[in-house]
Formats: sequence, C-alpha cells, structure tokens
Amino acid sequence: MSMQAKGLSQPDPRRWIALALLCLANFMVIMDTSIIGVALPAIKEALGYSQESLQWVFNAYVIFFGGLLLLGGRLSDLFGQRRMFMWGFFILTLASLLAGLAWNETALNVGRALQGFGSALIAPSALTIVMMLFSGSPKELGKALGFWGASAAAGGSAGVFLGGVITEWLSWEWTFLINVPVGILALILSPGILTKGTRGKGSIDIVGSVFVTAALVLIVYGIVTAEHNGWGAPATVWTLISGAVLFILFLIVQTVKKEPLVPLEIFKAPNLAAGNLALILLSGGWIPLWYFLNLYMQQILKFSAFAGGIALLPMTLLIAIFMIVITGKLIAKFGIKANIIIGLIALGGSMIMFSNNTPVDGNFLVNVLPASLLGALGMSLAYIPSMMAAMSGAKPEEAGLASGLANTSYQIGSAISLAIMVAIAATTTASYAGNDPVGALNSGFQAAFFWSGIVAFAGAVLALLFIRSPKRADSNISKTM
Repeated sequence: MSMQAKGLSQPDPRRWIALALLCLANFMVIMDTSIIGVALPAIKEALGYSQESLQWVFNAYVIFFGGLLLLGGRLSDLFGQRRMFMWGFFILTLASLLAGLAWNETALNVGRALQGFGSALIAPSALTIVMMLFSGSPKELGKALGFWGASAAAGGSAGVFLGGVITEWLSWEWTFLINVPVGILALILSPGILTKGTRGKGSIDIVGSVFVTAALVLIVYGIVTAEHNGWGAPATVWTLISGAVLFILFLIVQTVKKEPLVPLEIFKAPNLAAGNLALILLSGGWIPLWYFLNLYMQQILKFSAFAGGIALLPMTLLIAIFMIVITGKLIAKFGIKANIIIGLIALGGSMIMFSNNTPVDGNFLVNVLPASLLGALGMSLAYIPSMMAAMSGAKPEEAGLASGLANTSYQIGSAISLAIMVAIAATTTASYAGNDPVGALNSGFQAAFFWSGIVAFAGAVLALLFIRSPKRADSNISKTM
C-alpha cells in the first residue's frame, strides 16, 4: 500500500464526511475481531463446534485478514482505492450474511474467512484514502489520524459490549448480520463521498499471496487437529510440513519476482524485523488472554453473554483511553523500547495471575478484574511502540508496505498462538484426573493462560535484546499510530 499519495491541489470539501465513513469502516473491521468473543459459547452450542474447533470462528477471520492484507494494499494501489474499498464492503456484506445464516460450522468458517478477505481489501484502501484526503495539511492529517486510531480502539471496545447485548437480547447470528445494513449504507454513500483515488501500473503477486495464506491455513490446521490426531500422526506431520514448504516457497518467490508482495530487503531497516517480532509475540499473548477469559467467565463462572460483555468493558475502555491520551506521552518520555518491555512484562504477569487465580468458584472482583486490567495496561503500553518500531526504520516510500507488514504480523501471531494455546488447553483437559468435567475444562484454561504468559515474557526478552533505542521518539510517527 503506497503512502506516498499525491497531495490534492485544493482540499476536498467532502473530506470530513469521507473521514466519518472511512472511520466507520475501520471501526467495523476491528469490531469483527472482537464482537464474536462473548458469543462463542452460544455459537458452540448452536452449531455443534467442539471445544477445540471453536477457535476457527476467530481464526478463519484473522488468517485471511492477515494473510491477504498486503495483497489488498497492492490491489488498491493498482486499481484505485475507492474501487477496492467498495469491493471489500461488497464481499464483507455478503460474507456477513452467510455467517449470520450459517447452518453448520463449515458454513460459518467459510463466511468468517470471506469476511477476512473483504476486510483485507477495506483496511489498506481506507487508510490510503485518509492519507490522500489530508496530505495537504500536516495539522489536519494528525487530527484525521487521531480519529482513525480512536475508531479502531472504539471498535474493539464496542465489539465486546455489543457482542454481549446482541447475543443476550437478539441471538448470536446478529453479531454477523449487524454488518449487512452498515455494508449496504457504505456501498450507497461511497460513490458520492469518496474520491476515486490513484491507479498505478505493475503486476500482482497472486502466487505469493496464495502461498503465504495457504501456508498459514495449513500450519494452524495442523496445530488445531494435532490434539485429536496426535502430534506424531502422519496427517499432522504432513500438514505442518506442507505449510512450512509453502512458506519457504513464498520466500523464494519474493526473492525472484520483479514486483514481489514483500521485498525482503525491507527487513534491513533498523528495528523493522524486531518490531514485527514484538507484534507477533504481543498478539500471541493478548489474543489467547481475551479468548480464554471469555470462555472462563461463561463456561466456568456461568456468566450470561450480556454479563460477559459488561465484565470485559473495563479492560477495553482502559485500552481505548490509555492509547488515545497517555501512551504517546510515555513514549515521548521513556522511548519505545522501555514501553514495549514493560508492557509485555505486565501482559505476561496478568496471565500468570489468571493461571493461578481462576478457580471454578471464582468471582469477578477478585479473580477477573485485577488481572484483566493489568493485561489491558500491558497491551496499552506495548502495542503503539511495537507498531512504531516496525515502521520507524522504513523509507517514506516503504511506509505503506511496513504498515501492512506490521498488521499482518499481528494477525499471524494471533492465529498461530491461539491454535497452540487451544491445543495445550485440550491436552491438559484430557489428562485431568477425576470425574469433574468443569474442573478439567478449567485446568485447560489455566494451562493456556500460563503458556500465553510465557509468550509475552519471551517477547519482553527479545525486545530487550533486539529493539534499538533511538535518541528520541519520533513524534510524527507516534501521531500516526
């Protein structure tokens, strides 16, 4: 995705109305990752998911969203940002209809994967349009990007709350169907509000996109089915080997293709590789926390869907407020490295608390709230500086690519870590001694919390070793986060 959008000679008079529509799109893309969390137990009961396969409701979305983000950015550069934005909404709307009407788990998984594909077209084209609309005024651009960042934070928070309200008072299907009227509205408004954008020349690395997405699907599928088939079973081994081979082929294609999806020399930029690694491990700790906390509250503590949504609001509001108001000031004062390390340690500490303090007869104030707020604090401290680290060393003409890589790393870390933690939880539950199914399930959740904490601590160690501290924080980049 090219960030070097041409400045407009005259500011577009519709730019603030356009920004509202673009922020709505960003809100929806982020909301679609969080709105299903509270609905997971209801979906499991309605469609017959197993405890292990339930993660596909989340992973089908993030694998295709993360795996196709770079392709989405490339398509928007070549065919025009508005066109790809509208195609993305067309696909997302139809996919949401399929997911909401799903009659079995396969139909829902396909719907979620197509939602991810639509979002992968929407997100990069929308951000590029924002940059183009406001490129003539640095002050306006900073303000616009502030709204953009706030829409993402609001999407995460609102998704949690809306998921609880919708599941409790309507049905789980509406966590997907809510996208349909919004998508139709976006398709009606876009031609009259959004500029066409720019169109470039060049080729599309379809082969690279297919290889990297298929590699992700196979690796996650191999991990997910390993608990049932056995880690040494031929089906597991060959699935994982096939995924690894496809990823190696993806890297080979990137080295030989004239216009690759990811020019590998970008990883020579200072902090870029380390920043992406920090994002992989941050999401690898954070997403399992969010996933298993939802299940602990509803399946162990027997919270209703609405109560589960309310219970998660303090942490999501803390993240939104902290990221918008406080994190930038802490980065300016202490630098990106210190914030990443402290944030990952806090996140890891939160999950160690959950692994040791989530009894079957627990309660919200003692066993959920303190650790969840500590985890939210860690996420708030580490996310923006990790994004900055992943982007700050890139050349201006590579800023779009660096941004796409950073978002891709976050989604990939989410999917692979969640698959591993679900496998650990399932293995622990299966090995539980005694005739206590609730205790067995809870012991699996506690094991997943523990190992997710180890992932976050590993991220802190790697950040300490590999993130370089610039002499001062780049305030311009911090504003764009």
